[in-house]
Amino acid sequence: MSETVFKQVNYDLNSLIKYIELGEIGLPDIQRPFVWKNAKVRDLFDSMYQGYPVGYLLFWQNEFSDDARVIGTDKKQKPPRLLIVDGQQRLTCIYAVLKRIPVVRENYESELIDIAFNPLLGKFEVADAAIRRDKSYIPDISILWSNDTDLFEVVERYLAELKNSREISGEEEKQIKKAISKLQSLLSFPFTALELSATITEEDVADVFVRINSKGTPLKQADFILTLMSVFWDEGRAQLERFCREARKPSGSGPSPFNHFIQPDPDQLLRVSVGLGFKRARYKYVYSLLRGKDLETEQFSNERRVEQFEMLKKAQERVINFQHWHDFMNCIRMAGFRSGKTISSQNNLLFSYILYLLGRTEYGIEEFRLRRVIARWFFMASLTGRFTGSPESAMEFDLARFREVKDADGFVNILEHACDLALTEDYWKITLPNDLATSSPRSPSLFGYNAALVLLDARTLFSKLKVSELLDPVSHGYRSAVERHHLFPKGYLQTLNITDLRDTNQIANYALVEWGDNTKISAQAPADYLPVMKARFSKEELVRMYHYHALPEDWEQMNYREFLEQRRERIAQVVQEGYRTLAAEEFETTPGFPLSIEDIVGNGESSEVEFKSTLRVNQHTGNRDPRMELAVLKTIAGFLNTNGGILTIGVTDDGTLLGIDADGFENEDKMSLHLVNLIKDRMSPTIMPFIHARFEDYKGCRVMVIECSKVRTPVFVKDGNIERFYIRTGPSTTELSASQTQEYIKQRYNEKRKGSHLKS
Repeated sequence: MSETVFKQVNYDLNSLIKYIELGEIGLPDIQRPFVWKNAKVRDLFDSMYQGYPVGYLLFWQNEFSDDARVIGTDKKQKPPRLLIVDGQQRLTCIYAVLKRIPVVRENYESELIDIAFNPLLGKFEVADAAIRRDKSYIPDISILWSNDTDLFEVVERYLAELKNSREISGEEEKQIKKAISKLQSLLSFPFTALELSATITEEDVADVFVRINSKGTPLKQADFILTLMSVFWDEGRAQLERFCREARKPSGSGPSPFNHFIQPDPDQLLRVSVGLGFKRARYKYVYSLLRGKDLETEQFSNERRVEQFEMLKKAQERVINFQHWHDFMNCIRMAGFRSGKTISSQNNLLFSYILYLLGRTEYGIEEFRLRRVIARWFFMASLTGRFTGSPESAMEFDLARFREVKDADGFVNILEHACDLALTEDYWKITLPNDLATSSPRSPSLFGYNAALVLLDARTLFSKLKVSELLDPVSHGYRSAVERHHLFPKGYLQTLNITDLRDTNQIANYALVEWGDNTKISAQAPADYLPVMKARFSKEELVRMYHYHALPEDWEQMNYREFLEQRRERIAQVVQEGYRTLAAEEFETTPGFPLSIEDIVGNGESSEVEFKSTLRVNQHTGNRDPRMELAVLKTIAGFLNTNGGILTIGVTDDGTLLGIDADGFENEDKMSLHLVNLIKDRMSPTIMPFIHARFEDYKGCRVMVIECSKVRTPVFVKDGNIERFYIRTGPSTTELSASQTQEYIKQRYNEKRKGSHLKS
C-alpha cells in the first residue's frame, strides 16, 4: 500500500477563525475578488445552523521555515503553516461575516455581506431594505460574534423592538432565546480538513483538488504563484489587483491603465511579469523558482527564493508602468486593431506586451522601430492564431529564442524572421483562403481582414466613412456604428434553399456597412439593392470600394458558392496588402537563432517542431509498423516543402521521453542507415543534403534529432503506387489534394522548373 500524502484533522469554527487571525492558516484573499453570491453565503450559514455537513477543507502544509524573509516589507511576518487549496470561498465568507469585514467583488468594489436571521422561523435572508424594517429579523448576524457583544443584551434589545411591533407569547420568547443562542454557538461547528504533505508538488495538489472536488474546477497554476505572492510579497499582489481595478473604468482625471483592448485580471498581468522576468511561459518552472528551488540540484533555499522574488519585482515594475502600458497599446492600434472586440486572443495581446517590454527595457530599441516590429508581429500572430491552441507551449517556444539574444538587432531579426516563416506566399495563396471558409464570428482571419481595412484606410462598404472611424469604440451610440451585412441576405438565400447557418453566415458573405444601410437592404436580392447603393459613388470610388471589399466584378449575378470561393481569395489578397503596409520598412534580417535540444524538447511541438515516439515500432503492438515510417516521412516532407523544421524521434506528443531504445535498433548507425534508406526509397536521394540527423542526450535519454531545410523543388512521398504531397499548416502536417498541390507548386516554385522537377 502506498504511503498517504495527507492526514485528516478536525477543527471547530472558532479554531479556524483564530488560526486565520494568527496567520497559521493563510487566507490571503479576504481582500481579493469574492465570487460567491450573497444568497450562497446565506445558504451556507443555514446549512451550518441545521447541522448539515458543508464539505471538506483541503489544506497544503507549508514547507517554508519560520525565519523565511518576507519580500517587500519591513514587518516580521510568519509564513502560514497551512495554505488553503479548497474551501477558500467558504472560509472567506464565514470570516467576513463573523468579523464584519468587507469583501471585494469581481468589479473590485468593496461590500459588506449582511445576513439577517429570523429566530422564530429559524430562517436566514440576505438583508435588504425590507428585511431591515422587519422587526422579526436580526438584520446583521455578525453582531453575535463581536468582541464587545453581550449576548443577553442582544436578545433583550431584539425582544424589546419586536414587542413594540406585536405581542410575543412566553413560548415564543423562549424559542427566540434558544434560536439566538444556537446561532451564536456555530463557533463550535465541526469542520474536517485534509492536510496535504509539504513534500508533494503543486501538480499533485491540483490533481488531488480535481479528484475530490465535486465541481471538478481545476486549479490554475497561476493560483499557486499568486498565493506565494500573498505570503512573501503581498504588496506585489496588491499592486496587480489595484492596476486591474483601475483598468475597468475610465479615470476622471490623471493617469489610468484603462483602455479599450483588455481589462486584465491579476493572473494575466502575472503572465507578463513571469515572461519578462524569467523568459518563461510555463508556470510550473516559475513556481519552483519562486519557492527557492535550484532546477539543477532540486534543492531549496530562502536566499534563492528572495533573489527570484526580486527578479519578479523588477519585472512587475515595468509591467504596471502606465507609460509602458499605453505606449504598447499604440502598437496594437498601429496594427489596425481598434478594440478588444476585434481581437480573438488575449494571450496574443499579453505575449506581445512581453515582447514590447523586452525590446524597450532590455534591448533599448528606439520607439519608432519597436512600434513597427511589434505591430507587425501582433498582426501575424493574430491572423495565424499563433496562441490559440496551446498558448503556453507556443509562448515558451518563442521566449526560448530570446534567452541568448544580446542586442537590439538580434531581437528584431528574430521577430521579423518568425513573421516571414509564418506568412509565406503559400500562406496567402492557400492557407488563408482555406481559413476564411468558416462561419465563426470570432475567426482570427476575419479580424485580420478588418484590421487590414483599417491599415489601408478603406471606407466602409456603400459609405464614405472610413472603417477605422466606425470601428472606434467611442464613436457610436446605442447601436454599433458599423454592422456585418450579408452580401447575399439570409432571406434571399432561403429562396435558393440555402438555409444552414454554416452556409449563410460564411465570412465571405459578410461586409462592414453602416447599420442604417444594413437595415434598408434587409432581405433584398443583391441585384435589387446594389444599383441603389452604387448610384451614390463615382466609377473611381466604386473600383476602389470593390477592391478593398474583395468584390468580384458583377458579383451580384454570380452563383453563391462560386462567389464565396472567389471572395475568399480576394479577401486574402487584401489582408496581405494591409500587412505589407506594416512590413514596408523592414530592417535587414538574419536567420533565427538555433535552439538547443533542451529548448526543442522542453518547449513542445509547433509549426517548426514535431515529436515522434518511434521511427518504425508501433508502441501499442510492440511490432514494426509501416504506418510509423510513413508518419515520419510525411513530417519530413512537410518541413521540406514549407519552411523547414525539426523532427525529434524518441519523444511522445506530450513531451514524454522514450528514447531511441524503443525502436530496437542494434546501434545508432543502424538507425541512421534505416532512415536514409527510407528517404532514398520513398522520397528521393537528391534531398539528402537538406536533411541532417544527429543523436542527443536529454535528461538521461538518447533521442534522434532530424533537421530539415527548405528545398528548392517539391518533394513527394511514395505510398504504394500513390505519390503524396505534404506541407506544414501550423503545428500539423497536411496532405494537399491534386488541385491544391498543383496550385501550391505553381505559386511556390519557379514555373520554368516545374515541368522537369515536379517529382523529386
